[in-house]
Order: sequence, then structure tokens, then C-alpha cells
Amino acid sequence: MSDHSLEAASMPVPPAMAAIEASVFPVALVDGSRFELLGIQPGGSWRQLLYWVPAMGIPARHYLPLAEALAAHGVAMVVHEWRGIGSSNRRASRTCNWGYRELLQLDLPAGMAAVRERWPQAACWLGGHSLGGQLGSLYASLHPAELAGLVLVASGAPYWRRFRHGWLIGAAYALAPLLAGLLGHLPGRRIGFGGNEARGVIDDWARTGRTGRYAAVGMAQDFEQQLASLQLPSLALRLRDDWLGPPASLEWLLGKLGPGERSVDVITPQDLGGPADHFGWMKVPAPIAARIATWIAAHDAAFTARSDTDA
Repeated sequence: MSDHSLEAASMPVPPAMAAIEASVFPVALVDGSRFELLGIQPGGSWRQLLYWVPAMGIPARHYLPLAEALAAHGVAMVVHEWRGIGSSNRRASRTCNWGYRELLQLDLPAGMAAVRERWPQAACWLGGHSLGGQLGSLYASLHPAELAGLVLVASGAPYWRRFRHGWLIGAAYALAPLLAGLLGHLPGRRIGFGGNEARGVIDDWARTGRTGRYAAVGMAQDFEQQLASLQLPSLALRLRDDWLGPPASLEWLLGKLGPGERSVDVITPQDLGGPADHFGWMKVPAPIAARIATWIAAHDAAFTARSDTDA
């Protein structure tokens, strides 16, 4: 039995975006979890698709401006929905819990399978914002043959030693799991960090923050070894004034990856015409989209050659 179901539905497209097609893909898993993927595709023919994983607590719909900007460059984008956020039928509570294992073994595979079923000929790139970039990297390390490359925006490992005033960050990694355990979930909306997060996710995230190493409760994989063997090309865009994603944090994450080609670029306030921080870029995503599309186009030929060789 398939672990997902796929049904495309139309989304309204503004007149100015008439050349762009939008879709919603309901995805249902065998554990009863359901969510929707949001897709924006260029009109006409295209072959490049970016599967996007949001930052912690950010609903998929907030990345539609980025998707529209990418579609203007000929790149389709499908936005994943976090379990417990937005269109998901789950909400974190004392009786409803999950961790990285469910995200990596159930949700992301189901979303990716839905995309492959809908567009089997597309070259698929995996990208993410903040924690989405981290989970995307972990997924890529498990399924490298599915992907053309990896795109990280405002991302990096949460290891406390890689942050200014790291002792405060380290204290948060000790307190957040305690709070989540006490209340049954982390009340991110109330404390101003993420969404209302499952305590299992917070446990896995905080463990990496304390140790600098990736692991997931219930998964036997050695993610440090998996990441070190990953040879996909990667693009990392760092926001100049992003204290949540400082250079040392990004370097720690990229340092875990294998020998694949890496491109790192810094986005400045001049590029955006406004704040170049962890979330400010989402209001003016066109410069980010342009750099992603240019990088994908430059690596398209290499991916095609690699796919032909593998075949």
C-alpha cells in the first residue's frame, strides 16, 4: 500500500502572475497524518524543481512569494508543510508527539514521492530555511540519488559554541526540553520562538545544539557519517545580519558535508533594500530567488551528465 495519496487542486493566481501555475497537493500518511504541499510552477515547459522545507514554526504559505519569484526564472517550487503547522492535521500536545524520525522517515519521503509522481521527469533540488535546511541536509544524506543538489538559506547548525554569547544559547538548549516536557509541547507562539513544537522535535534539536552532532531518537543511522559521505553540490546563502545564522554556525554545518562542490554567498541589506536577517529576506525574496535560479542553471548540465552516467 502506498504511504501517500496525491490529488492536485487549483489555486487562484493573481492576474499579474497569469503565466504561473499554482497547485495544492494533499498528502496522507499511513499513521493518519495529513498535510498539503503548495506548488508554484512556470507556465509552459520547465525541468527544474526546488522542494522547499520551511524554518521551524513557519507555515508553507509564507514561502509563496519566493516560489513565485523562482517561477519567474523558470524554476518550479513545492513547499513542504511541517507536521503540526499550517495545513497539517496534527497539533503538538501531551498526547500528540513526534520527533525528527517522523519528519525524516514519514513526512519528507511522502512529500518527495508526491512530487515525483506528479512530475517524474523533473530534476529535483532540495532546499530549506534555517532548521528546514538542516533537515533537508539530513534527508539528502539518506537519499542522495534522488536529488540534484542542496540549497540552504539562513541556515546552519545550532551548536552553542558557534554563537556569540553561546552560553545563553546553551542554557536555552537545556531549558527548552524541560519546558516542553512540563507542558507537553514547547509553546513557541507564546515565548516568541518557532511554533507550538512537539517535545520530540525540541529534544532532537536541543541535543544537536548541546553536542554539535546530529542524531534522531528512534533512528539508528549515524548522521555524522551519512553527512560526511554526501557529495551533492550545495549552495548556501547567508544573511549578513542574521544572528540566528552566524558564519560560524553555517561553517559548522557545511563542515559536516562530504566533498561535493560548495558555493557560499552573503546577502546584504543593499541586495534586499532592507534588513538582511533571518526572516527579513522573506518580504523581498526576488534577489534570493535570482541567485538560486542562476546557481541551479549553472549546475543543470552537471546533474544531467551524472544522471545519464548512472542510467
